[in-house]
Amino acid sequence: MKVDVTTANMRILECFSSDTRVRMIELMNEKPYNIGELAEALGLSSAIITKHILKLEEAGIVATENLAGKRGTQKRCTLKLDQLTLVLRSSTAEEQPDQNQLTVDLPVGQYSAYEVRPTCGLASPEKLIGMLDDPRYFDDPGHTKAELLWFASGFVEYRIPNYLVGNQSASALSISLEICSEAPKYNDNWPSDITFSVNGMDLATWTCPGDFGSRRGQYTPSWWVDTQYGLHKTLSITDNGTFIDGVQFSGTRIGQLNIRAGQELRFRISCPETAAHCGGVSLFGKGFGNYPQDIRVTITL
Repeated sequence: MKVDVTTANMRILECFSSDTRVRMIELMNEKPYNIGELAEALGLSSAIITKHILKLEEAGIVATENLAGKRGTQKRCTLKLDQLTLVLRSSTAEEQPDQNQLTVDLPVGQYSAYEVRPTCGLASPEKLIGMLDDPRYFDDPGHTKAELLWFASGFVEYRIPNYLVGNQSASALSISLEICSEAPKYNDNWPSDITFSVNGMDLATWTCPGDFGSRRGQYTPSWWVDTQYGLHKTLSITDNGTFIDGVQFSGTRIGQLNIRAGQELRFRISCPETAAHCGGVSLFGKGFGNYPQDIRVTITL
């Protein structure tokens, strides 16, 4: 991963200004750790370790997942990156696109189907779209301009354009987005089991730890006072299985999705009422949160 040394990337650069965070990275270089193990190894409280892990996770350096432990749920922490290169002088030449990849950005508001229950709503960078907690406004023509949406349970589904031609087939599918739970107002400790599906096949269920609003999102408009940002997650389906941020979540392989020319792709994000942690979904586009992007889909040939 390459990072330009600019003020826009301060969230990443600040991660290395703390001796504690660097020591945590050193430990996780050896193996995954849970919060309690890191706290014991560094002689700090679990609360302090949790704050440092959140900062590393927001920067995309660490990935976490909630697992069953001897005394309830434990959060396992894993290094997401193998290396990070600081770019002091950016090249002025335009980067040439990878000819073996097809990439498309899906605006958050351009879903093709939905079923949501309150709390729920939509917002563009300028204003709310419709009324709060009324699912009927997800049908409002203005929903295509939404760059933030949220719901307590249910799903939103997107149609992914498929530009494969002839005998081309996909060797990998990657979907990255900024996402978190949905609590009334916000609650950093509000777990939610969020399931990602393609073409009706459930690929992975990831437990988001909370709904984040204790500080302002880097790109969130100043008028917005509710949930501020999410976590940047990357779902990858390859020949080896399905992964989120490099951690394997299922054995579903790319070939099982049968992605070929003329094959429609339907991508669904859901949190069913029957989930163990039904904490809802907040989904961020380029006008909200900490990452200036929509839902980015890359098909590798």
